[in-house]
Amino acid sequence: MFTAIAIVMFVVFFLTSAIRVLNEYERGVIFRLGRVIQAKGPGLIILIPVIDKMLKVSMRLVAMDVDPQDVITKDNVSVKVNAVIYFRVIDPIKAIVEVENYNYAMSQLAQTTLRSVCGQAELDELLSAREKINSQLQEILDTHTDPWGIKVATVELKHIDLPQEMQRSMAKQAEAERERRAKIINADGEYQAAAKLAEAAGIIEKKPMALQLRYLQTMREMSAEQNSTVIFPFPMDLFRPLLKYLDNGESRGQGK
Repeated sequence: MFTAIAIVMFVVFFLTSAIRVLNEYERGVIFRLGRVIQAKGPGLIILIPVIDKMLKVSMRLVAMDVDPQDVITKDNVSVKVNAVIYFRVIDPIKAIVEVENYNYAMSQLAQTTLRSVCGQAELDELLSAREKINSQLQEILDTHTDPWGIKVATVELKHIDLPQEMQRSMAKQAEAERERRAKIINADGEYQAAAKLAEAAGIIEKKPMALQLRYLQTMREMSAEQNSTVIFPFPMDLFRPLLKYLDNGESRGQGK
């Protein structure tokens, strides 16, 4: 009886120590007497109790926030910048053997790289050329983490906090730029209107009847508005023969 209980306990201990189940996104790095054998998984893994040791590594994409960093840009502006890094482990053996804690190492490397890259850029470039800064960060981090068996997929700048006085200065600059554009648009509209008026005046000068038609159109518009006072424009063409006659009379009088 005692022997049977001992056998059962041994079997339970063996199964508990030897059998591991890994999920689809996990890999197990197997150490046998301190030496790496291989990375196994997913599924059922059988280990030799006491002799084998397994460390799990997640192969899923990791999103890591980089703490805000105080950065002095190339044009001597102090800003706070933070970012987010998306990376995954592609070689579980390197991720365990080559670096003690790859999450901590990635965080520290990201902070120093963020300060270095942003410090080499001017403020305008930092605000307007984020894609370029993101590409530089991704390339540098991916190069440094490749020996760790880690692939950096994307780096994105999240927030760029500016000093209050800098925000006010940029707001004034943006307002001045909007006013300048509004004045240019207004001036361009006035220019186009003046050009059209000059064109219309040339047409009326060549064809006086166009002015009469314009008189009639104006009268029609005024009558449609039901105004109590109506002004009738009187064509000056009717006075032209009389004015010529008076001018000729004055010329003959001066000749005498």
